[in-house]
Amino acid sequence: MAITYGPDKLTESEYLAAKATAWENDAAARSFATLREERNQKLLNCDWTQSADSPLSSDKKTEWASYRTQLRNFPATLNNTTVVNTANWNWPTEPS
Repeated sequence: MAITYGPDKLTESEYLAAKATAWENDAAARSFATLREERNQKLLNCDWTQSADSPLSSDKKTEWASYRTQLRNFPATLNNTTVVNTANWNWPTEPS
């Protein structure tokens, strides 16, 4: 949303306050974007575990597949309030 100021619009201080509020309101969206980027990197880092020529046993591949499912579902475990605090980002544990 574009916020403008000037004649017949907002004063500069109203504009700056509205802009600050818009920035705060977008905090959750920015946090979710960062979370998804980190999640996607974690998925990329373990793509190899699911390939046909992976050296992992069938049981280990299953563990990694479960971990990858947890990663894909992880953003849904947070809401607009909890996502802005990265301390709430309790990532699934990577298999050993």
